[in-house]
Amino acid sequence: MSAADVVQLLRERRVVLERGLSERELARAERRYGVRFAQDHRELLRLALPVGDGWLNWRARADEGVRKAVRWPLEGILFDVENEVFWPASWGERPDTVAVRSAIVGHHVSTWPQLVPLYSHRYLPAAPFGPGAPVLSVHQTDVIVYGANLLDYAAREFGTTRSLPVPDLVTDGLSPWSLLAVGEDVP
Repeated sequence: MSAADVVQLLRERRVVLERGLSERELARAERRYGVRFAQDHRELLRLALPVGDGWLNWRARADEGVRKAVRWPLEGILFDVENEVFWPASWGERPDTVAVRSAIVGHHVSTWPQLVPLYSHRYLPAAPFGPGAPVLSVHQTDVIVYGANLLDYAAREFGTTRSLPVPDLVTDGLSPWSLLAVGEDVP
């Protein structure tokens, strides 16, 4: 799998692609939005910047849509906690106050690998996750492995004529997110 293969597939599916980000632009986006692009994500963005509905404008100087997408995984967990559909037993007894619950959620999630938005509510793990990272669909605490890697994801999301097997769950370094994807209790 290479980023060039992903770009080719996106072109074939008529995704609008702008020129890729320079190293300087990538570093600026990482600083501005508080993320670290994993190797596959960085290579894709270096070759081409997908634009349009669902894609994020990493080149923008102050894009609230990017900021919102970066916060989405944490805010989704907080939403499920406040609506009493999520509170792992490993976190102890559920506190009575919103402020205490929010602090506990923030503490736990800050120890999990960061997820970096890719497209809509699809995420890649942040650096230093190496090549071949899975793409996760994250909607509150509903986490699904949407692709075994970036190329597999792009083929699934944007359609392909070939039959694709269901991706295996990759857990190295993604433990809490992977556990949510298989319905297990998180630490």
